[in-house]
Amino acid sequence: MKVSRCSAAVVTGRCPLQDTPTRRYLNDMTAAAPETFESALRARAQAMADACTRCGKCVEACPTTEAAGLTPEERANPVEVISGIVDLVRQGQESNSRANDAARKWASGCLLSGECIKACDYGVNPRFLLYMARIAMAHAKDAPAEQRRAGVNGFRLVARDVSHLSQIQLDDALLARLGQGPNRPARDPNAKPDFVFYTGCNVLKTPHIALLALDIMDALGVTYEVMGGPTHCCGIVHMRAGDVAASGRLAENTIDKLSQSRTGQVLSWCPSCQVQFTETTLPTVEKLRGTRPFEMTPFTLFVHKHLERLRPLLRRPVPMRIALHRHPGVRGVVEAAQDILRAVPGVELVDLRQPAVGLQSNNLRVLPEFRKQLQLAELDAAQAAAVDALVAVYHSDHRELCAHERERPFRIMNLYEIVGMSMGLHRDDHYKRLKIMQDADAILADCRDLVQKHGLDAATTRLAVQAMLDEQPAPLRESRNV
Repeated sequence: MKVSRCSAAVVTGRCPLQDTPTRRYLNDMTAAAPETFESALRARAQAMADACTRCGKCVEACPTTEAAGLTPEERANPVEVISGIVDLVRQGQESNSRANDAARKWASGCLLSGECIKACDYGVNPRFLLYMARIAMAHAKDAPAEQRRAGVNGFRLVARDVSHLSQIQLDDALLARLGQGPNRPARDPNAKPDFVFYTGCNVLKTPHIALLALDIMDALGVTYEVMGGPTHCCGIVHMRAGDVAASGRLAENTIDKLSQSRTGQVLSWCPSCQVQFTETTLPTVEKLRGTRPFEMTPFTLFVHKHLERLRPLLRRPVPMRIALHRHPGVRGVVEAAQDILRAVPGVELVDLRQPAVGLQSNNLRVLPEFRKQLQLAELDAAQAAAVDALVAVYHSDHRELCAHERERPFRIMNLYEIVGMSMGLHRDDHYKRLKIMQDADAILADCRDLVQKHGLDAATTRLAVQAMLDEQPAPLRESRNV
């Protein structure tokens, strides 16, 4: 068994990290039985770090090292960069080599594009190593109490915005259909569905997208149970804050809830939840329990798998020139979305020849200027190409782009709106309609009836609405001209 320099030093009692915050954390993580989520995750990270050959191909393949701030000299030494990541995973932030300076920048700027995974010849997941390096950095930055506080506060903000933004758009019946509110239907324990459809949290801000997904499953004749929202948290907010224990508790609780389908399959909507579960949580729980509770498939890959069943339902021509807003972080989703659009009669798919990076727009928030420039360039390219619609797959892309419809000569739509048009399905995009108003007071006045019906506090609702308006990485033209 390979023993790292630090591990050997612990054995001999001469560890240079002894009695540091990271060393205490590592000792806690590797304590004797019973094994915990934290210790199992730490063991997985250490095993992945040990398997890494430090060849540097993952660094070379990353499309955003320059945007993440790595200097030309650092980019020219990819072996040092990945070595720094391995050191961070093994030893924590106290490792202060020159390589770690570049590694910290790379980890902090990771957009989860997944190109590093494709580049590895040894079965290592560099994206997971980068994630674990960020967790080590969070541990070094804040004390445990602050990590817990940050996780709780972040979760509360998500819960506030998801709850209020969904309720100012939907009545009780539609909320219940999405598994939300007190009127959601009770499940018959003797009649398991074919699938569990896991929305995650944030797609509930743009509920028309999730409702169209359910309509499509109804048309395909599959049975499902909808789960999601803050009561089914994947734990990612707490994990990012460094509170691994809380993240694990939330995730294991959600996993137990999701393990209800007849096929052992969960269909996921959110790409962040997909990566969090499949790369971090499910393998860790499998290590703890000795079995994998279920398999998780992105909804677009599910639709693509059943495209031949769907094709006869695409009866109505949709004569539109469409450009696809692309993020390649979940392998195969972009290609599947393109195939689905090509199956819609009348659609002409236009290649804008713009970069495709990241997991979804929300993940680009760690590099705000890079995100803004990418979005502005794509919007300009779409306008120059005279497309009828710029179409995204994921909800965060739609949230960030949709207000530009007020100033551009094309529509901002979701993939499943196009599919729905051909199938005769429609769901009102209230989120876009409200965000285009660009006025929190006007939005509250428009939604007054639902605010009152759901018993929402007006001041708290206004905070959620303002957060919606503030999520505007590429500023609207009028705000740029002020």
